[in-house]
Amino acid sequence: MKILVVGGAGYIGSICAELLLDQGHEIAVFDNLSEGHRHAIDPRARFIEGDLQDRQAIDSALAVARPEAVMHFAASALVSESMRDPSKYFRNNISNGLNLLDAMEAAHVERIVFSSTCAIFGPPERLPIDETAPTRPINPYGESKLAFEKILRWYDEIHGLKFVSLRYFNAAGASANFGEDHRVETHLIPNALKVALGQKPHVEIFGTDYETPDGTCIRDYIHIVDLARAHILALDAARSELYNLGTGGGASVREVIAACRKITGKKIDTVEKPRRPGDPPRLIASSEKIKNELGWRPQFQSLDAIIESAWKWHQKFPHGYGD
Repeated sequence: MKILVVGGAGYIGSICAELLLDQGHEIAVFDNLSEGHRHAIDPRARFIEGDLQDRQAIDSALAVARPEAVMHFAASALVSESMRDPSKYFRNNISNGLNLLDAMEAAHVERIVFSSTCAIFGPPERLPIDETAPTRPINPYGESKLAFEKILRWYDEIHGLKFVSLRYFNAAGASANFGEDHRVETHLIPNALKVALGQKPHVEIFGTDYETPDGTCIRDYIHIVDLARAHILALDAARSELYNLGTGGGASVREVIAACRKITGKKIDTVEKPRRPGDPPRLIASSEKIKNELGWRPQFQSLDAIIESAWKWHQKFPHGYGD
């Protein structure tokens, strides 16, 4: 297939583009490089620099790439920032997303895979979280993603735009070539590994008084390669659908840091901080639906395997992409 990967210079988009290319697809990457990196773009892909707020730029990219499907990864994705600057999240994740959908409709591109989030659910009534759970986001980030999912449903009903929305929590790990390098790094595993590399004095633990066994938040970590495979499977979905993704397990902040110490063999100091606003205590997703309907099978179930792949990449690229 010909596929336009929007946000393909970012962490998840770059690895998804890599796997698509490995499978023989023709890939164009559309990215404004505000969060992504030029060196994270697979050299086999065509790169089109542009911004989703520029409708003309999207029209041009679709005319050049002539894709049969779009993968959309170009969202603002920091919970804490969304609590400080909701306007940015509603503009980028909803308004700019609408520009993409309208351009797709004009170009007769009728399939989109949307990288969503389990933050749409908010604090769950039951675990693991399946697709029938009530959606009650507690931060503008989750609210913006939920709003876009609702927009996708109406674009399907009115315009026939087929979509698959994939909801997940913490993507982690790396492929051999591409890994996690955010300009503002808030994710636990890369921050812990920066301490192991001697680039940070300590890793911060936000909240130690949650109602969990060790008082720290529990999250469902999913290997980035397994996540990318799910996005690729979604291209062949027979109808518009919503899927949750996870390993069904979960690890606390303290457990993740302990695993990072074990894998790296390094001392990783911690500093305890107050809770961050908008952080639920425990988030674990059920993937039974996508396993049953699309045959998705995660290959990297263990936290150790996820951290080991990330550690190999960070050792190979200790300063990230350097751009």
